[in-house]
Amino acid sequence: MTEFSISIRVYIEDTDAGGIVYYVNYLKYMERSRTEFLRALGYHKVAILDDGLLLVVHSAQIDYRRSARLDDELQVTTSLVKLARTYIEFKQQVMRNQELLCVGNIRVACVNSSTMKPNALPMHMHKQLVHFVEPQSQG
Repeated sequence: MTEFSISIRVYIEDTDAGGIVYYVNYLKYMERSRTEFLRALGYHKVAILDDGLLLVVHSAQIDYRRSARLDDELQVTTSLVKLARTYIEFKQQVMRNQELLCVGNIRVACVNSSTMKPNALPMHMHKQLVHFVEPQSQG
């Protein structure tokens, strides 16, 4: 599995008065896909609190191409493009029937939950995630 995908239906609460998905909701869709990807690997908490650590979004680069609309069924994909000692970089896409609506590159950092300073990813997580990094992107 190099790409993980979930389906999301667009509800009225996701749209503006014209029935177009409000731009920030694409980030919410991407967050859900990353969370479900990690859940599928056995990480049922967004925070890896057992190790005293948190995974937090460090940066996001988003390119909006087309608009999703009320009642659309979307596919949100997640793939790992880089795994470093203290962070993970994800490439994510929001699609509607093979049409690319939005693409994002999201860097998620591992931080100490007390100090909020960068921390190495837990070794067990790093060892598991390394198998999902796109080959040309490992580093």
